[in-house]
Amino acid sequence: MKRKRKSKGTGVLIVLFALIIILLAAYLKWRTGSDKVYTNADFGIPTYTSAVDMDGDGADDQTDFLQNVRNYLATEPVYESKYYSGGYPDDEYGVCTDVVAFGMLDAGYNLRDLVDEDITAHPERYDIEVQDKNIDFRRVSVLKPYFDSNAVVLTNDTSEIEKWQGGDIVIFEEGHIGVVSDLRNRRGVPLLLHHGSPNQKAYEEDKLEGRTDIVGHYRIS
Repeated sequence: MKRKRKSKGTGVLIVLFALIIILLAAYLKWRTGSDKVYTNADFGIPTYTSAVDMDGDGADDQTDFLQNVRNYLATEPVYESKYYSGGYPDDEYGVCTDVVAFGMLDAGYNLRDLVDEDITAHPERYDIEVQDKNIDFRRVSVLKPYFDSNAVVLTNDTSEIEKWQGGDIVIFEEGHIGVVSDLRNRRGVPLLLHHGSPNQKAYEEDKLEGRTDIVGHYRIS
């Protein structure tokens, strides 16, 4: 009888374990849109590290920026476009450009000031009637020419998976911007860290594969 109880108990544990695995897999797919996530190592892709550490915190810019993007998204910002006298949102709200701006800020780059300085020095690059440093750096239409001239410009073809690294910046033609994740789908295409709408179900999603609307792919250093 004891053996039967033990066998029955073991069977229950196996069923429970299997159920947990199924639920975790379902949760992962719901959160990212992918059944399983992978890393550079799974595809033999070396992880890029920058030779620059702008804020001198011991983390290279690429690593620092990516981690700070994750830190910002961990605050679960609510999607809403608002104007702030200090430029950077100081409440629970934000839009797609704030993902990039806060990631750069905590890596030692004040995007508000950098964009404003570039607009002043090279107004021909921008289609701006009235310059406003508190909002210009939060417009994708402004960030594209800024990064075109001030960042490392990379391929827009996501099938060249080895050329995409966590911490890269990507811009879409519909006026959306996001950051490349260090996690990849089963074909090696990276996931996307972004904040696109109030209806978005997760901040990290499998949204890059097969895209034909990418108009910019950049690395800050």
